[in-house]
Amino acid sequence: QLQLVEPGGGLVQPGGSLRLSCEVSGVTSDNYRFAWFRQAPGKEREEVSCISQSGYSTKYTDSVKGRLAISRNNARNTVSLQMNALKSEDTAVYCCHTRSRATDFWGRGTQVTVSS
Repeated sequence: QLQLVEPGGGLVQPGGSLRLSCEVSGVTSDNYRFAWFRQAPGKEREEVSCISQSGYSTKYTDSVKGRLAISRNNARNTVSLQMNALKSEDTAVYCCHTRSRATDFWGRGTQVTVSS
């Protein structure tokens, strides 16, 4: 059974950096496209970034371009999100996502709080 776990997250000051990881188990990750979503209090969930199976193609929502970087290590079955120059508006629960045979798989999410 495909499972996604996101250790990491935490409290960081504005302008700081944080790295999130998504640990993939139950499947060979290089067969899947992955995405990071986030949901802030009172707001709808949004897709922050995604990465292709090979890792050569990535996409970002406009508000994070130039500050966040998604990557993957298929040998270690992990997908990472490096977050730099964090802003208070980046505060949200971040979740890892993939899709297999028309079924969505989500991690439980990890809280990222950007505050001084």
